[in-house]
Amino acid sequence: MVIPIFGWDFLFLKMADKEKLRLDKYLWAIRLFKTRSLATTACNNGKVKYEEEQAKPGKNVHLGDIYDVRTEGKRWRIKVTGLLHTRVKYEEAIKYYLDITPEEELERLKYQAASFHTGKRPSKIGRPTKKERRDLDEFMDE
Repeated sequence: MVIPIFGWDFLFLKMADKEKLRLDKYLWAIRLFKTRSLATTACNNGKVKYEEEQAKPGKNVHLGDIYDVRTEGKRWRIKVTGLLHTRVKYEEAIKYYLDITPEEELERLKYQAASFHTGKRPSKIGRPTKKERRDLDEFMDE
């Protein structure tokens, strides 16, 4: 059964059908990139793919599109659930895409975070610290 749509609902559906939104602006608006120019650069450098092909920054985004996006810390696989023209807070932005990143990528990120090296040396291994050296020199002088 088909339900006829009249008035503003019909106009809204027609506008949504022809609504245009650039890919770089969408990626910036959903907060995958800090600036729009970073999103544009990522598209130009092949870090954003649509159907295994490099996506240009001017490509129009449509509902249901699936994009593979590589940012500095993560590889995203997102599905467009809504078009967002302006940058909004994170709690609102996540309503406009669905994160369908594969499970193995999420596991890799957990492992990478767990093994992240902070730059401090492990305790009691290697050269003594400056404080340990002073204590040692003090001890040897006595």
